[in-house]
Amino acid sequence: MRLTPCLVLPRAGSGATFGHVKILVVEDDAKLSRFLGRVFVEEGFAADACSTGSEALTMASLNTYDLIVLDWMLPDIDGLSVCGRLRQSGLSTPILMLTARGELRERVLGFETGADDYLVKPFEVEELVARIRSLVRRASGFAKLTVGPLEIDRLGREVKLNGTLLEITTREYELLFELVHHAGTVVSRAELLARIWGTSSDPNSNLVEVHVSRLRDKLGEAAWMVETVRGAGYRLTSTPPPPK
Repeated sequence: MRLTPCLVLPRAGSGATFGHVKILVVEDDAKLSRFLGRVFVEEGFAADACSTGSEALTMASLNTYDLIVLDWMLPDIDGLSVCGRLRQSGLSTPILMLTARGELRERVLGFETGADDYLVKPFEVEELVARIRSLVRRASGFAKLTVGPLEIDRLGREVKLNGTLLEITTREYELLFELVHHAGTVVSRAELLARIWGTSSDPNSNLVEVHVSRLRDKLGEAAWMVETVRGAGYRLTSTPPPPK
């Protein structure tokens, strides 16, 4: 499958979450940028996009990304310089260079500057996605989140309870991920609405309550892990309540 431009990449700061793998796409070709947006959404990723090196440096300093897809040829600061500056700043986020430059000496230069991988245009979508998953999987501390008997596989989007795979929906997964990611901390109803459904606080919406109830049903005897903190929100805990 080769590149065919289509669709629009979610805007930076949109708050949308797709599997909680977040990618910064730095690409000045608007059609290619939109196409990558479609690919990443379909693969369950979230993405921000920018078209210049200066924007990339700013966004990478203000936000946390799991991976950066960086074009070499940019209208202001070239991608190689952006990569070097990011590494000099101490950023360890995986960087995949995406460019039409395919000569060996240029690939070597990219690696020496701090790129983790290199893909030459035109490319196969399947290879791009495979390389992204491989880079993200290798990133320290990314692959799995564990709280008590719960384990979340971020790349596989699977949840296990005491080693047993749970059958949960996409929204239930995203709700649980937010709670696990902030385990021990209260997450407000408004925050959950914004991060999972991309909506502002709506006093008439019961989306959060309905999905919390369904999630607890699927957790069964471990339903106590999702606590309701009256007037504040919800909190995930690994400490079971005292016996009655």
